[in-house]
Amino acid sequence: MMKMKELYDLNHTMARKFLEQFEYPWQALDGIGQMILDLASNLDDEYEQIADQVWVHKSTQIAKTANLNGPCIIGAKTEVRPGAFIRGYALVGENCVVGNSTELKNVILFDHVQVPHYNYVGDSILGHYAHMGAGSITSNVKSDKSLVVINDRSHRIKIETGRKKVGAMLGNHVEVGCNSVLNPGTVIGCETSIYPLSCVRGVIPEKSIFKSQDDIVIRKDSK
Repeated sequence: MMKMKELYDLNHTMARKFLEQFEYPWQALDGIGQMILDLASNLDDEYEQIADQVWVHKSTQIAKTANLNGPCIIGAKTEVRPGAFIRGYALVGENCVVGNSTELKNVILFDHVQVPHYNYVGDSILGHYAHMGAGSITSNVKSDKSLVVINDRSHRIKIETGRKKVGAMLGNHVEVGCNSVLNPGTVIGCETSIYPLSCVRGVIPEKSIFKSQDDIVIRKDSK
């Protein structure tokens, strides 16, 4: 449940061809900026360049107080609300919400992703219909600044990323409860829900409910 094909439906992002070359999603983090520039060279007339290396679809709503930095592409019918801060290296899909005081950096948001209130999302990839509740964040650097390791405790697997900065990989239809912290290298399988106020680390199975690190249950309707 850590591999690209297991977490994401690549039909719902402009980054499909770019992401297809990687086995694991965190392997894509180094190339997001160049990927955005490559995509920008082939955008159709429905996109406008509104700032240096910033391209926005004509149907997108951008609040006057939002701060957008490139390289960045924002897809159709997306809403960027007041006070949003896009630091750059951000590919935001169609029908997304980037909310008030939300900060994005080095991310891919698939279509229909919502990060609507006071979220920090850095060095992360959020799948189709992923949603982060108010105040939930991705922590992307360990306190001791050591390299991030992806830890799947249930299968006793550890994978070294070789990166100091890795946020969270959220599969399709993941729901993250309000004021949760996703620790560096968190991977959450498709259709999983995270309780509010959670501190999450490691690999969380698909179609499950995370109540605490020691209390993760499989959804009854998934059997």
